[in-house]
Amino acid sequence: MRDTEDRTPPSDEARSGFVPPAGLAATAEPDSSTTSEFAVPKGLAVPRTGSESETTSEFALPVGLDVAPPHPAETEGSAFTPPNTYSAKQPPPAFTPPAGVPLVSLTRDVPWQDRMRTMLRMPVTERPAPEPVQRHDEAGPAVPRVLDLTLRIGELLLAGGEGAEDVEAAMFAVCRSYGLDRCEPNVTFTLLSISYQPSLVDDPVTASRTVRRRSPDYTRLAAVYRLVDDLSDDETHVSLEEAYRRLAEMRRNRHPYPGWVLTSASGLLAGAASVLVGGNYLVFLAAAIGAMLGDRLAWLCAGRGLPEFYQFTVAAMPPAAIGVTLTLAHADVKASAVITGGLFALLPGRALVASVQDGLTGFYITASARLLEVMYFFVGIVTGVLTVLYFGVQVGAKLNPDAAFGISERPLWQIGASMLLSLTFAVLLQQERSTVLMVTLNGGVAWVVYGAMHYAGGISPVASTAVAAGVVGLFGQLLSRYRFASALPYTTAAIGPLLPGSATYFGLLAIAQNEFDAGLVYLTQAVALAMAIAIGVNLGSEISRMFLRIGSAEKRRAAKRTRGF
Repeated sequence: MRDTEDRTPPSDEARSGFVPPAGLAATAEPDSSTTSEFAVPKGLAVPRTGSESETTSEFALPVGLDVAPPHPAETEGSAFTPPNTYSAKQPPPAFTPPAGVPLVSLTRDVPWQDRMRTMLRMPVTERPAPEPVQRHDEAGPAVPRVLDLTLRIGELLLAGGEGAEDVEAAMFAVCRSYGLDRCEPNVTFTLLSISYQPSLVDDPVTASRTVRRRSPDYTRLAAVYRLVDDLSDDETHVSLEEAYRRLAEMRRNRHPYPGWVLTSASGLLAGAASVLVGGNYLVFLAAAIGAMLGDRLAWLCAGRGLPEFYQFTVAAMPPAAIGVTLTLAHADVKASAVITGGLFALLPGRALVASVQDGLTGFYITASARLLEVMYFFVGIVTGVLTVLYFGVQVGAKLNPDAAFGISERPLWQIGASMLLSLTFAVLLQQERSTVLMVTLNGGVAWVVYGAMHYAGGISPVASTAVAAGVVGLFGQLLSRYRFASALPYTTAAIGPLLPGSATYFGLLAIAQNEFDAGLVYLTQAVALAMAIAIGVNLGSEISRMFLRIGSAEKRRAAKRTRGF
């Protein structure tokens, strides 16, 4: 029993199979630590790359792995730094499709408007590389200054009444003339913006400008077009400083016609419109006086800071008041012609054509804003005329809405009146004197086409107006291509004889006499005539571009639009 007790261990400690037997010398560990199967085996020489306390990630290279440094010519740096082969003077294409970039040839002997419009309608991946035509240093163009110049040019064009697509084409032409090809201009009713991206690895540069005031000065508009044409010409080198100087001169230049000439032109326009709808020389005189009074009152309101809505309302009252006064005096004059002539000088035909043109070319936001502006102007005219007509009816003025069917046909007088109307309209738009004769002839041709179709052919006035407006747009576009200028000076004033002044007046008169059904019929006809004018002008312009050679067949695909999907 004692021997058994002696062989018992001194403690009840459990013996493990991995414990070294008694008497076997075991190497002592310096310290006991848990090791992982990913640890570096002992005995492998590992070079030190950092401090002992440095924390490493599982994505770091294994310690001791020798990686060869990259070749100096292949160093790219960060993904957002430009490649070492990038040049600011001749940047590489930013977007390359899998099938390659198709070869597109642009005809150089066509106006820059057509070439730039085609470029804008073309997908970004198919646009050809630019051919810089302006001199700049080897480091590349001054991008912020080029963008600022582009926005200032676009501001003058948009404030002058130019369509959104033409404004974008001009902005794109300015950028490409200085070598900035990857530019995206964006035009809305009051905001201009442009974005330039040097390459896919560079941050884009974006700038914007707000258009707060609009003034229909077609002389300034023509000067801006000449500047853009010189910038787009590879034989005319215009520096940035020279372009800024010419732009400053355009802003400082005074209008070509003084105020008294504009007031007289407003009176002559109203008088010519009254003769156009059947008035005599007394009606001509009365309509001219009423329009000039309305113009002066509108200038007075503008000087007091009143919005344009109230200016249109005040300007529409004097012609209507003179017509009602002549009716109360039982004068042997056609009062409806007096009031209609006064309305011709106020109808916003220019803004209406621009709104429809923007809508047809895909600028729906700008088109909606312009159309809303037209509606406000029209409501202002309606308010002024209805106020006078209502009081005239209350005091016993016998205004006859049936006079709309008694317009006499006097071809020679009406052709002369239409040409005078176009001439005075051109003066009110501040056109250059060199363009007044051509737009006067264009207005006479428009009335001849309308009279031949409506009076001689018996065709509806809406269809006759659309065809006549199409002729105006066609001739205006051809004249603008011949002079490398805007088409607005050749089309806007020429559509003056076609404006729906009579339908507007008789619609308002019927409403003032509580004949709402008849009034709505007349006003609907006025809207249809206005839309026919706008669509006809745009269609004539597009037809002229369709049959004239612009570039290769590959480029013509840019004019295609989606079909709603």
